[in-house]
Amino acid sequence: MFKNLILIIVYIFMCSQSNAEIVFTDKFNQKNEWSFITDQVMGGISTGTYNYKKINNDNVVKITGNVSTKNNGGFIQVRRNLNNINLTNAKNVEVIAKGNNEKYFIHLRTNFTLLPWQYYQHSFTVKKDFKNFILPIHNFKKSGFLLPDKINPKNIKSIGIVAFGKDHKAELTVKEINFTK
Repeated sequence: MFKNLILIIVYIFMCSQSNAEIVFTDKFNQKNEWSFITDQVMGGISTGTYNYKKINNDNVVKITGNVSTKNNGGFIQVRRNLNNINLTNAKNVEVIAKGNNEKYFIHLRTNFTLLPWQYYQHSFTVKKDFKNFILPIHNFKKSGFLLPDKINPKNIKSIGIVAFGKDHKAELTVKEINFTK
């Protein structure tokens, strides 16, 4: 009996998470909204590219490259400005992604991340098939001690999809990003 009750609670929780109300969605229909950045802007030597494709009639962005921590580097990313998006009610960032069995990151920047190396991050590890990752905004970790501990969603100004932090080959395909409440 107790086992069945636990299963029901888990099922209800999973359904409520997957049916969260969308505050903002990006399905990569507006290609000019995203820009590609590498650690070369600060002397690093990571290289990469991004391109848009269609997979089963869905637009996706594919990020590929070689991340190198040499020369104090270690990242490639695509970033989108969110300054004109009202995210006040957002509780989660949802990412639908697949890739090469590596850990990747979502970086959020806010009105308080004034320096280029400041961000809040949450990791997710992709496999070869698309998976929906639900990343609670309150679980994003700040990159330095000068930032507030937690993010107020109304202050989010950009999102980055990032290959980061270690020497590796990046191969990440993202189908959709949502902010949900």
